[in-house]
Amino acid sequence: MATKSMGDIEKIKKKLNVLIVDDDPLNLIIHEKIIKAIGGISQTANNGEEAVIIHRDGGSSFDLILMDKEMPERDGVSTTKKLREMKVKSMIVGVTSLADNEEERRAFMEAGLNHCLAKPLTKDKIIPLINQLMDG
Repeated sequence: MATKSMGDIEKIKKKLNVLIVDDDPLNLIIHEKIIKAIGGISQTANNGEEAVIIHRDGGSSFDLILMDKEMPERDGVSTTKKLREMKVKSMIVGVTSLADNEEERRAFMEAGLNHCLAKPLTKDKIIPLINQLMDG
């Protein structure tokens, strides 16, 4: 299994620029380590409002946004909707402990997600999406 992952990682040629949006410091660290391990660079936001501000005021652009669903100030659903209203074209992947709840997952997807993954996030879960992103 490790060899397959390593082979997949080698396919990533350009630097992947990722915004990680999560209010849990441990999740931020885990997600940052995963992105670094596959050769990407990341920036973090502690909640959805910070993610909106980063896009609005910083003019930042990301290849991928990893979006937690449940956060203070602005949750993942309203943040995703707002980013899509702002014409953000990044691949937005929801990362939630509620991914198994079909109703919650559907509401998150309808907000404008490209994909929704269950926590905990792992390299094996994210690499196929990154390969899809980099190939497209």
